[in-house]
Amino acid sequence: MIRKDTIKDVVYELYKKAVIVLGEDVKKSLEDALKIEEHDLARLNIEAILKNIELAEKKGIPMCQDTGLPVVFVKLGNVEVENLQQGIEEGIKKATTDIPIRPNIVDPLTRENTNINIGDYIPPIDIQLTNENYLEITILPKGFGSENNNAMKMALPAEGIEGIKEFVIETVLKAKGKPCPPTVIGVGIGGTSDLCLKLAKKALLGKIGERNPDPQIASLEEEILTKINQSGIGPMGLGGKTTALDVKILKAHTHTAGLPIGVCIQCWADRHATIRIYDEKK
Repeated sequence: MIRKDTIKDVVYELYKKAVIVLGEDVKKSLEDALKIEEHDLARLNIEAILKNIELAEKKGIPMCQDTGLPVVFVKLGNVEVENLQQGIEEGIKKATTDIPIRPNIVDPLTRENTNINIGDYIPPIDIQLTNENYLEITILPKGFGSENNNAMKMALPAEGIEGIKEFVIETVLKAKGKPCPPTVIGVGIGGTSDLCLKLAKKALLGKIGERNPDPQIASLEEEILTKINQSGIGPMGLGGKTTALDVKILKAHTHTAGLPIGVCIQCWADRHATIRIYDEKK
């Protein structure tokens, strides 16, 4: 049995790690970008981001004032779990008060803040059933400077791969500097209108620089990334060669009459943390 209090403690630690410590793959991609930038302002912005990351870890404080909306991905295997949702929610409440994390969650109509980062249908919890012997929890704190620039299109099948490329690039170029580039671009293709956007967000969990195992998808990721970085938007939208650190794509089968495309933009703070919990009786 994996106890509720175990889940609570794990979620607290995950959230703390996610908002304070950026993954080594993201840090390396920023360091690599610094090497290729010739634009003085672009170099200055990347250096400032790297210094910010360093100070956040050193001082144990969140790397950005927008600590995001907590998006939770769960892989539920053949284990017995006590009150999964309640454990997750209690962990988020504890993180909000103890780290602390800025309370971001409000009623969409009254704008009244819940002050605990929990609300109606929040946090969104995506559960994937597996045949493994563990419970895996991932937290992705999603800032809304980037989230506000997401987009979805119910394209026609005839638009094909060219239509996918055009829509993704158009979405990123329209956002310009608003999502705090250099960004990571998640793309979901197929499924339904809601599934393609979920896949786009889930794609952000992949390692920067690691290509999709499907050669066709991998080629598409590289082509879109190259074209985005040729835009000249650059770090913080102030010019340069690095508008995006990577493009990550996930696809699902879909209806014969549709071609859903979801684009989820993540700022340079591509924050997420994952842990696996095994049954405590084993």
